[in-house]
Amino acid sequence: MNKTDLIAAVAEKSELSKKDAEKAVVAFLNSVEESLKAGDKVSIVGFGTFEAKVRPARKGHNPQTRKEIDIPASKLPTFKAGKALKDSLN
Repeated sequence: MNKTDLIAAVAEKSELSKKDAEKAVVAFLNSVEESLKAGDKVSIVGFGTFEAKVRPARKGHNPQTRKEIDIPASKLPTFKAGKALKDSLN
């Protein structure tokens, strides 16, 4: 399912127009993104938790030259599924 399919499914299930459903989906995604950028955790009970984790700086190797390089620290978005979501899949 891609973003267009998600918007169509939300429109159908909520009986909204596709335009209104798109606004809702985009607003949700933007809100999650802004919260993660601010360092906050987004927890939706029964669905899961979105969180930004920090990957520390480390040493790596260039596979072509085999030279050692420094890989800078970075933030990585993660999602942990909630119990209700896990249970619904099994």
